[in-house]
Amino acid sequence: MPCHHHLMTPDHQARSPSRRRLVLGGAALSGLLLSGCGFKLRGPQRLEFATLHVSASELTALGASLRRLIATTGSTTVTEDAAQADARLQILANERGREILSLTGAGKVREYQLTQTLRFQLLDKTGKALIAPTSISAAREYTFDDSQVLGKEQEETLLYRDMQNDLLQQLMRRLAAAAPAA
Repeated sequence: MPCHHHLMTPDHQARSPSRRRLVLGGAALSGLLLSGCGFKLRGPQRLEFATLHVSASELTALGASLRRLIATTGSTTVTEDAAQADARLQILANERGREILSLTGAGKVREYQLTQTLRFQLLDKTGKALIAPTSISAAREYTFDDSQVLGKEQEETLLYRDMQNDLLQQLMRRLAAAAPAA
């Protein structure tokens, strides 16, 4: 009796589309279950302030990125007039650093750690602190190679940009959690 279980019979080929439908139906059901439990992708953070004054310089990448993020909330407008704003975000410091983590046997740098710290506070119209002076920071490590200096400089620039985006997202979550005084 020959073994026919490896051959695709016309009957077996007809079942293949139904198997595909079953897999697609399972994927759709999984998506519905995830959405039903409250899972959703992170979108723009809704802020509780109609207007917000940001004291970060417009010329800095941080200030421009922050203003763009606030504009995407749909609930808050950045205003240049601090006296008319519902809240005032003051960027107190934005500091970057680079430390040597390890050296080669020849005494050359093998690894660096990059850090970025953002210090800020949020005040209401009367000057009362809604968020007291707070620091948030991010760090990234990377290996260094003398023979690839230009590439490593570009990698460092990308790592700083990634850290800044991470810090801005952390800042937006904190701003979203802050409520104006009633």
